[in-house]
This record gives sequence, C-alpha cells and structure tokens, in this order.
Amino acid sequence: MASPSIKRSKNQEVGRSLPLRFRWALPLVTRRCAAVVVEVSLVAASALIPYSIGWYAKEHSTAEPVPLNPVLASTEEAIAKTLAYPLREPLTRSVAPLTNLFWCGALVIPVVVTSWQLYLLGKTGKTTPKRWFGVQVVTAYGAPPGMIRAIWREAVGRWGLPFSAAYLLWRYTGAFPDVGILLGLAGFMLLAESSCYLFNARRRTLHDQLAGTFVLDGRKNFSSYPNSFQTGQSLGHNPTVTLEMEDGLPFPDEATEPRQRPTRTVTTIVLTSQTPKRDSLNLWLWMRRHPGVTLLLIAFASMASILGTFVGTQIYIQSQANRREFKKQDNQVFLELVKQLSSTPGKAIEERQGVILALARLDDARAVPFLVDLLAQEKTPSSIDAIQQALVSKGPEALAPLQRLNQALQNDQEMLRRRGTAQNQQLVALRQRATKRAIAKIVTIYTGQLPETELSRTDLSQVNTGSAQFTLVLDNLILSGINFRSANLTNASLRNSIFYGPGEDERLGTFDDWIADLSGADLRDAELTGSNLTNAVLNGTNLMRATLNRAKLSNSRLTGANLSSAKLISADLRQGVLENASLTGADLGEAKFARANLHGARLGKVKAVRSDFTFANLSQSNWQGANLSGANLSSANLQEADLSSTKLIGVDLRNAQLQKAKLRNCDLSNADLRGANLAGVDLQGATFATTPPVRSNQFLAKPAIAASSARIKGVNFADVKNLDGEQINFICSNGGRHPQCPTDK
Repeated sequence: MASPSIKRSKNQEVGRSLPLRFRWALPLVTRRCAAVVVEVSLVAASALIPYSIGWYAKEHSTAEPVPLNPVLASTEEAIAKTLAYPLREPLTRSVAPLTNLFWCGALVIPVVVTSWQLYLLGKTGKTTPKRWFGVQVVTAYGAPPGMIRAIWREAVGRWGLPFSAAYLLWRYTGAFPDVGILLGLAGFMLLAESSCYLFNARRRTLHDQLAGTFVLDGRKNFSSYPNSFQTGQSLGHNPTVTLEMEDGLPFPDEATEPRQRPTRTVTTIVLTSQTPKRDSLNLWLWMRRHPGVTLLLIAFASMASILGTFVGTQIYIQSQANRREFKKQDNQVFLELVKQLSSTPGKAIEERQGVILALARLDDARAVPFLVDLLAQEKTPSSIDAIQQALVSKGPEALAPLQRLNQALQNDQEMLRRRGTAQNQQLVALRQRATKRAIAKIVTIYTGQLPETELSRTDLSQVNTGSAQFTLVLDNLILSGINFRSANLTNASLRNSIFYGPGEDERLGTFDDWIADLSGADLRDAELTGSNLTNAVLNGTNLMRATLNRAKLSNSRLTGANLSSAKLISADLRQGVLENASLTGADLGEAKFARANLHGARLGKVKAVRSDFTFANLSQSNWQGANLSGANLSSANLQEADLSSTKLIGVDLRNAQLQKAKLRNCDLSNADLRGANLAGVDLQGATFATTPPVRSNQFLAKPAIAASSARIKGVNFADVKNLDGEQINFICSNGGRHPQCPTDK
C-alpha cells in the first residue's frame, strides 16, 4: 500500500539549519508534566469551587430549604455505588436553593472546561496549559490530532486505562473498600503509563502510542525536528523512496556523470510500500477445491439441526404439557380445599384446622392471599391460631400480606374503641395478635435473611390485658435492613439485636450496607441493651424510658428523637446526630458522645457523670439542673448553651468554646478551664471551689481546699458577665486574667 507523499519546499529545508530565535530554559519533559498538572487543577478547581460555595450556603443559608435536585441525587448515588462509599445523609434531604444551584454548577462546569480543552487539543494540538508551557501534540504528519484522536488519547489512553486497571485491582482484591488504596493505585497506574516515556526512543508515552501522536516543543517548527517518524518508520513497513523533479522527470542516477546531470529541484518524495500482498483465506475458494467434503459437512449439519430442532420441540411441548397438568392438579386441590372450608360446619374444628394447614403446604400463589383473607374473617380462636401457623410456614412471602392486614386491623381497633361491642373488639384483637405473632415468628426464623423487608407502620406493640396478650421479643437477632419506619414497638425486647450489617459485598462501611430504618417508630419502654444501632436512622423516634445501656449508636441519626428518661449508660454515640433531640432526665453515665452533634438538644436534669463530649457540638443546648461531674468537655462547642444550676465538678473544659453560654449558679469546683473561650459567659452565682462546712466547735473557718479549686491559670475573664467581688478575687489569686487584677493594670 502506498504511503502518503510528503512535500517540502526549499525554504523549509533551509529552515532546518537556521538557529531557533527562542528556547525555553526548562526541558520538554518538565513542561509536559507541568502542563498536565495545570490541566487537572483547572478541572478540579472548576468542580471544587462551586461545590464549596454550595456547601457553605447549605450550612449558613436562612432561606427556605428545597428538595435536593434529582440529578444531584442520582449522581451522588452513582458515585457512592462506584466507590462503595456509604451515604450518611438521605438522597431525599432538603438543601438551600443556592446549594442546588452551585452543586449543579459543580457538575456542569467541569464538563464544559474539559470539552473546551479537548476541542483546543483536537483543532490546534494545544490545550490552554500546553500553550502556556510551549507544548504541542501532533500526528505523524505534523497536523493537529483532530477531535476523535484527541478524545481517544485523553479519555482512553491517559485516564481510562490507568483508572480502569486501578479500579479492577482495588475492587477484586483485598484492598476493597479502602478508598485511600484506590487513590494510591490510580496514582501508581498513571505514573506507570507516563513512564513509558523513558523506554521509548521517540519519547512517547502509552497514550501517545495508542493515539498515534507525538509531543513536540511548541516553540519550534515541525520541520526542524529529525523527521524519521514522518516518512515511513512510523507506518510499520519499509517504503521505497522515489524523488520527482519539478519537470516530472526522475532524479538522475548516482552513476551518471556530474556534467550530464541537469539542475533540477526536488518537489515530491513518493513512498511506496514493498510489503508483499498475502492471499487472504477464501472460504468459497476452499469449497470449490473440496466439493465432496463440503457436501458431506453440509449434510451432517442439516441432519443435526433438524434432529436438534425436533428433539427440542418435543421436550418443550412435553414440559409445557406437564406444567399445565401439574397446574391443573394444584388448581383442583386448591379449589377442593377451599370448598371443604366453606362447607365444613363450625363444630368440626379439627377437620377445619387440617384443611387450613393443607392449604399452607400447597405450592400455589393464591394460598397466602386466601389465608390472609380467611384470617380477616375467622371468628373461632383455635382456627385463628391455625391460620397463624399456616402463614408462618409460608415464610417471608407472607410478610407483605400480613403487614397490610395488620394495618387494616389497627384501623378497625381504633374505630371499635369509639363505637363497638366488646365481643367485636375482642375478636379483632385476637386477629391482630395472630398477625403480630406470625410476623415475629417469621422474623425470628429467617433472621439475617430479610434485608429491605417492609414493616413500616406495623403495630407490634405490647398488649398486657385481655385474651390477646402479646409482647414482641426479638432478642439476639439480625434485623439489619428492615424498615420499621413509624412502626409501633412499645415495650419490645430487642436486647443484643443487630440493626446494621454488611450488604451483598459482605463488607461493612460500604454503599450497600443494610441499615435499619426506625424513623418515627414508637419504642417507648423498649429494651435495647447491647443492641447494635450503628448508622441506624432514628429521626423522630420515640425512645422515652427506653433502655440503651451499652448500645452502639455511633454515626446514628437521632434528629428530633425523644430520649427523655432513657438509660444510656456506657452507650456509644460517637459522631451521632442528635440535633434538637430531647434527653431530659436521661442517664448518660460514662456514655461516649465524642464529635457528636447535639445542637439545640434538651438535656435538662440529665446524669452525665464521667461522660465523654470531646469535640462535640453542644451549641444552644439546654443543660439546666444536669449533673456533669467528671465529664470530658474538652474542645467542645458550648456556644450559647444553658448550663445554669449544673454540677460541673471536675469537668474538663480545656479549649472549650463557651461564648455567650449561661453558667449561672453552676458548681465549677475542680473544673479545668484552661484555654477555654469565655467571651460573654454569664457566671452569676457560679462557684469555683467548695468550702468545707464549719463545725459548731470550730472557732475559725478553714480556707478553701486548693485541690477543689477550679484550674483557671491564664484564662481570660475580661469579657465574662455578672462577676462579683469574691469571684474576681478568686480569679486574680489563682492565675486568671481580669482587668481588676493587680497584674493586669
């Protein structure tokens, strides 16, 4: 195949020997790397800047929140699935209007910037950063690469292959789901791809070799480079060179005498391939040369296809006939059992129960709906229990119909309480108890096998009176992924149960983790000791008087939850979200709230002895009358918090932010306030040390014990409000700073 001709003028040939008028001091490889870094920085900045502005607007905007843009939600979900990153906030959350605007910009602007740079690269061979650093991308003929070649070079060669290789290694090795390892692998693959530059004679990286491009110094003319790659070496064969003159005559042979050679100018170099042409494999030619073998093969193939079609058809027909026959038999059995139930007299209870259990063993899709409808109408208690057993034997497929019947019976109970006879109320209560028991037994039997099971708005509450007594007991079970949203679980026993587990990838901390949703559920007086509620959703959940001792609630969402009078002794709520939650009167002894968000929470009269609140957000929280003795509040945010009349004996408040907080009448004995910000703090009536009581036979009162005094050395009390003379004297004598102290005058 003839290769393209390369025409050169005499001026271009002369230009090769002329010195360049401008050269950059940096070598080409350094400028190439710098251009790549700037290109990536431009794209990253075009995404990070609007995203940061949107995040700031989300945190500080006072505008009415709006739902998150569906495009943003879908993008966030896709990224989380790809990187196996768990979503800490629901996709249906509300954000500020400006957040939607700037986050949409964070998606669109990088695409625009990348497209524009690819366009420049395809049309001119230079992106904006490449132009800044004097770098140019060309083809083997010195032309710009074009759009298709530019996209292939960047999307596939430079970024696609390295990132794909890194992702596959990360996803299917022990490195998953650590995103840090993924970033390290991606960087290594990018470096390896670019390192091909060192092992190529023409200094070409892998993406240049894939796209057929060369990177040159943009300050030089293309003709000034040794053009060995422009003639034929880059085409993969040895060409024949033919020189043509201006008059069209061939160039004179070297053997011709010099005086016989005419003076002519070379205008064209024609490159002709000398690679011999190979005959391609021709099926038709082979068939003509071997007619007998061809006919034999065709005959065998025809017979095999006919026989296979016949056998397959017969098998399909027979299987369909068998299926219809079995279905007909099952249908007859089902109809016969239904007929027996309708014709059996009420006194034949045992026979009726046997028919019900036979229906449960029948493999018919109509069995479960029929049994549920039968339960909604049954009046005999023993038959109700039999239907319950039959539904339990059907397993998880009975949960959805049972949930719907449970909700309907709950509505019936509410209606009958207002107007209904005692007999009807008892009958509905028995049916409701049957649904509760059936659901509880199925969940118990199939523990850990019910992810994404829907039990929202289901009534599983305790019943203590009458013949329909019921208590939900789901101790030591795996309940991860079950949706209990707005369910009634009062007085339920869920001791040591697990509400958080790995998803299909069997790894915790990834996107597909199974997390129970208990938002809005009623868990009053529930027993949750030792339960694992990590990452669980408990927004608006009623946990009044619930027992959560030693429960794991780290990273859980408890926004607006009611934990009044709850027991949370030694519970782990690190990094939990408890904004505007109510913990009035709760026992938080030795609980862990490090980095938790309790903004606006109500914690009046709580017992938080030796609890850990380091780096927690406690701004605008209310602690009136609480006992925080020995608690760790170092580096906590207590701005505008109300700590009036609280016991802060031995509390660690180092580096805490207490701006405009109220500490009226609080006891700060032995508290450590070093490094705390007390600007605008109200300390009216606060005590910094305990004074031992005066005995009746003691003439003089003993001075305050030094060990019980608050540590305030170096603390600035200049902007503290409502300090009396005694407090100022204590501050000055214990190393605190105040304008009235002698050393500060």
